[in-house]
Amino acid sequence: MALISAAQTQQDFVDAAAGPGVFYRVGPFQVHLTTPLVDVSSLVYRLYGDFEQGDPADVSDFHVNMLPVPGVRRLWRPQARFVIDGSSPFDPFPLESAFPLLEWGINWCIGSRAQQYLVLHSAVLEKNGKAIVLAAEPGSGKSTLAAALMLSGWRLFSDEFGLMRPHSCEFIPVPRTVALKNESIEVIRRYSDHAVMGPEFPKTRKGTVAHLAASAASAVDRTPARPVLVVFPKFAAGAELRSQPLAKSAAFMKLAGNAFNYAEQGEGGFSTVRDIIDSSDIRLMRFSDLDSAIDAISEFVG
Repeated sequence: MALISAAQTQQDFVDAAAGPGVFYRVGPFQVHLTTPLVDVSSLVYRLYGDFEQGDPADVSDFHVNMLPVPGVRRLWRPQARFVIDGSSPFDPFPLESAFPLLEWGINWCIGSRAQQYLVLHSAVLEKNGKAIVLAAEPGSGKSTLAAALMLSGWRLFSDEFGLMRPHSCEFIPVPRTVALKNESIEVIRRYSDHAVMGPEFPKTRKGTVAHLAASAASAVDRTPARPVLVVFPKFAAGAELRSQPLAKSAAFMKLAGNAFNYAEQGEGGFSTVRDIIDSSDIRLMRFSDLDSAIDAISEFVG
């Protein structure tokens, strides 16, 4: 059952979040969120409405509280804090940026706790049973390209984490909102009328941020997929599309360097990255036009 259909109205959802909490599934993980912050619970209702409702009887992977910071500071500089299992791993954020803090906090939970998987810092998308990996440094246009692919009919596994069980060579979907930054926000707004986006949050630590909801198909489909293409994209304003193959030995080093827990996985990490590289075409891609990049990716995938 989808999250919104489980809560008849937004007010029902907000009331539940302020009381016993709300439960929703993000790929293989169940989140238990409790918060009295109406702006936060309202945005979860809006941007995660197509996601599967969690079951309070199941063990939740992440017990999250989003709370206002108490004391005198709340009167002149209101702040919010992210609490996971009773502790706060980050400094508080301004209260108006509580939702970005929630999203970054859950990213931190996945990146630091999902050690049963190899965790790549990459976007992963799927179409016709074939997965592609977009692995790149911040500022490369990875999230923008991933958002455009999703809005063009690809299933979003994640714009942040590629999760793969060691030795399986199958990516596990863990879809969430796509955090778009600065100029990318307006690019995606113009790209598709179907983009469901939250408000802009200016002056965060990454500039202005807005969140794009995952498509309904992305939100509920937990079918894994095998990789067939690894792309290292780089946005360059005004540049013509340029794509070239990359030697698999060089690609292995780049992809292993993109993993959060490659060393911790030991032999399993080595074997898993090797399996991804062996099963995939490898491309370096410079792009400025999203449609041209998507056409090229579709052609590579076949």
